[in-house]
Amino acid sequence: MNTEQVSVLYFAKSAELTGLKAENITVPSNISSLRLWQHLETRHPRLSVLRDQVVLAVRQEYVPLGEQPLTLRDGDEVAVIPPLSGG
Repeated sequence: MNTEQVSVLYFAKSAELTGLKAENITVPSNISSLRLWQHLETRHPRLSVLRDQVVLAVRQEYVPLGEQPLTLRDGDEVAVIPPLSGG
């Protein structure tokens, strides 16, 4: 199984829950968005509160959580975008 190192960027509530703005992780190059999210939850269990509302962005394209396959490449950016609170 090929693996890739990707940069994960945490925004808003996800940054608050992880205590990080960014980190590098190694994941399989072929992975579903749901499995990628589960990998992040394993690293940061507090993220689980966002599961039903979060959207990922891979290479600046929104990706809903699901079984659709993603092909990640070394150096890709994955953004964790929780719901934004307005006011």
